[in-house]
Amino acid sequence: MLMSNSSWFCLSVAILFGVLGTVSMKLSDGLQKLKPSICLFVFYMISFVAMTMAVQGVDISIVYAVWSGIGTILVAIIGVFLFHEYLSIVKVISLLCIVVGVLGINLANVFF
Repeated sequence: MLMSNSSWFCLSVAILFGVLGTVSMKLSDGLQKLKPSICLFVFYMISFVAMTMAVQGVDISIVYAVWSGIGTILVAIIGVFLFHEYLSIVKVISLLCIVVGVLGINLANVFF
């Protein structure tokens, strides 16, 4: 079994490459552009391998919640700054709900 710090590092790698995969998805223009399309598959493969390693030392529910929650927030931020997507108050509140949910899942293991 991996040590907890190693698992959290693997989770961080999984988040980073998951976000890069999602950005590549947008840049691939529906898989019409070769380089971003290849990057999409490579980045997601790295992300899933790192996530597989992370679940050896951290509960799968926490790994998936943190991976998807932080990934969603990072992709939303990148969408606003790189792709000029509109950021409404509803989006901001919804993203904050995701943060609260991820924190809640992590804290549930500490307090219960």
